[in-house]
Amino acid sequence: MSTPSLSEMAVDVLTTADGRAKTALSSAHAAAWFAAREAGAPLPVGRATPPDFPARPERPELLDPRDVPKRKPGSAAGRIALLHAVAHIELNAVDLHWDIIARFAHVPMPPGFYDDWVKAAAEESKHFNLVCDCLESLGSFYGELPAHAGMWRAAEDTASDLMGRLAVVPMVLEARGLDVTPGMIALFRKAGADQAVAALETIYSEEVGHVAYGSKWFHFLCGRHETDPKDAFHDLVRRYFHGALKPPFNEEKRAEAGLPPDFYWPLT
Repeated sequence: MSTPSLSEMAVDVLTTADGRAKTALSSAHAAAWFAAREAGAPLPVGRATPPDFPARPERPELLDPRDVPKRKPGSAAGRIALLHAVAHIELNAVDLHWDIIARFAHVPMPPGFYDDWVKAAAEESKHFNLVCDCLESLGSFYGELPAHAGMWRAAEDTASDLMGRLAVVPMVLEARGLDVTPGMIALFRKAGADQAVAALETIYSEEVGHVAYGSKWFHFLCGRHETDPKDAFHDLVRRYFHGALKPPFNEEKRAEAGLPPDFYWPLT
């Protein structure tokens, strides 16, 4: 049996429905990719056709964002709802990082591009499982509550535009995580929820890297196409992102990830 290509591994993850099974496969494929690289026999990137929409478990029920029930985060039920939303975001992030590999395998990119997104996918897989463990320790589970149906919209909108994908997914959506996660950490710390605090702190520290990968490869492509990165970013975000960016921004962490203020403030 021949070793699958990286694109085939990506499609394998994208077509697996169960969250725990998807993330276990994601972690295993990431380990295989890096083991082959370290052995000096890198796997081919190859070509494989990703699904338009990744496989999903029967639950959670996916609702229009306006229909997802609002819960007060100060209550125990509200904290469970917040963790459930984070788990949903992390599972979508696993798929987004594998999707960028398979969907844009036809675009010639350096090996480091694949290393970065495979590493990001493995980290998102870990994040999903950490948050699921928190939910289960609180007597809940991923799938118990309804979730946001629009999480894949950015992938659909940018399915034929690699620069658009980099601009919207890591440089807007994941950068938003840098803005909101400190407040979530403070909320769970106040509630004495040490397991959730530890999970969110891990997510927070590693998400900076994912935003940085987006910025790095966006700038790389701008150099290839001889376009101004700031102008290109503004154009692509206005084209593909629905709505304005909302402050407050975590300017320190955004700068650490390679996002200066003149990239995002004009889009508010």
